[in-house]
Amino acid sequence: MKCPFCAEINNKVIDSRLGKDDRMIRRRRECLNCQKRFTTYEKVEAVLPMVVKKDGRREPFNNEKIRAGIQKACQKRPISINKIDDFVDSLAQLFQEIGHREINSSDIGERVIERLKSWDDVAYVRFASVYRQFKDINEFMTELKDLLDERRGVDKP
Repeated sequence: MKCPFCAEINNKVIDSRLGKDDRMIRRRRECLNCQKRFTTYEKVEAVLPMVVKKDGRREPFNNEKIRAGIQKACQKRPISINKIDDFVDSLAQLFQEIGHREINSSDIGERVIERLKSWDDVAYVRFASVYRQFKDINEFMTELKDLLDERRGVDKP
């Protein structure tokens, strides 16, 4: 590990402990050259699946892309960044544990949309309008009506 102060690679670990979520190790290090201390975090490298897009393209699972989409939907809504980060981390962990080499983007989208639906109606509708790609205002209104009916406890026909 390179010292962030002097770029020396020789250092020693002076303290190690589990991180707050038990999925990483926090290490306190001391540079043997400049004697300054710094903190590093170590975690297991995730082997995440490839995401199969609607058009058949494949791309690596990307936490940041998911996080950005959720944050955009939750903009100016009462949903904390920590709540979003925890959900994205748990989503990545779930897909890692499932162990499939590929996963459809729709599987990710549906999990996100269900979580947003439980958190905040406005964030849900924002995300749904992009994710579900409504073709016209009638499809959008149908989604809103379904959401309102669900909130009121009305059964669908």
